[in-house]
Amino acid sequence: MLLKALTLFFTVLLISFTPAQAADNVERPRLMKKPIPAPSFTLKDMDGKTHKLEDYEGQVAVVNFWATWCPPCREEMPSMERAWTQLQKENIAMLAINVGEDADTIFTFTADYPVSFPLLLDQDSSVIKEWPVKGLPTTFVLDKQGRIVYRVIGGREWDAPELIDMLIELQNR
Repeated sequence: MLLKALTLFFTVLLISFTPAQAADNVERPRLMKKPIPAPSFTLKDMDGKTHKLEDYEGQVAVVNFWATWCPPCREEMPSMERAWTQLQKENIAMLAINVGEDADTIFTFTADYPVSFPLLLDQDSSVIKEWPVKGLPTTFVLDKQGRIVYRVIGGREWDAPELIDMLIELQNR
């Protein structure tokens, strides 16, 4: 009896969490009930330009923490670039904060994964310590007031219509 119950449980569990379903991310994203202020940062991008979080107040911002050695980070980066091509015309910011690596490592990475949105350098990992990051990648969506309203741990297809719609709706509020 117990064996049948366990078999049924694991069969349902396996069916419920198939990789294809996880990769599709078809579920409508749910915003946090109580937004929290995003910790401030000042970081340089690959070109040496300084970016402050405060520079993005008044617009929705996607802030992604990642590393080149992280397989889910590498998998989601092309979808972030595709999303960026749709979102930049909506005045939505996309920032990817690399954790602990140098510009040469990231430059080499972008040969295989080209991106046109800012890649910021947190080489000493001081910024990631201030944010509620649980693993890489972790991505936050900030509202126009600079508050965290959505957090995702793990990779996503950022160009999925559900995520694009959520970001545009936030920007239009």
